[in-house]
Amino acid sequence: MPQMEWVWLAALIVFAILEAATSTLVSLWFIGGSLTAMIAALCGADIWLQLLLFFAVSALLLVALRPLAKKYLIPRAQPTNARSNIGKRAIVTEEIDTLRGKGAVKLAGIEWSAYSKEDAPIAVGSVVCVTDIEGVKLCVERVEEKEEKA
Repeated sequence: MPQMEWVWLAALIVFAILEAATSTLVSLWFIGGSLTAMIAALCGADIWLQLLLFFAVSALLLVALRPLAKKYLIPRAQPTNARSNIGKRAIVTEEIDTLRGKGAVKLAGIEWSAYSKEDAPIAVGSVVCVTDIEGVKLCVERVEEKEEKA
């Protein structure tokens, strides 16, 4: 039977390389389990105790550290309030011509790039309604004259 401390050292190295090669935590728990089992092997523990320690420490590290890792290491999307502009009205400051890829509107004092799903250009000074936001561009549609007077 091989000297188990070398087997555990090899396992530790493999788990460490695997952990370093990925961007997520996949084998950090097994590194701790391998280290514990290797120390037990160096102290002369039986194979069953080494295996028990490996699985117990790995499971304990997984249960204890996974929630902390998810909370602090996994990036979260930063919500913005830009989507609150959907449904609001804006004034066209640069003719919106989606085919030419140009257009701008002023909404709450801020100039935004804009486009429309309509084929016809929307003239400067027209009132539009924001229907969607894609990146830093507002998707707008022309507000009908009757709707504007009401």
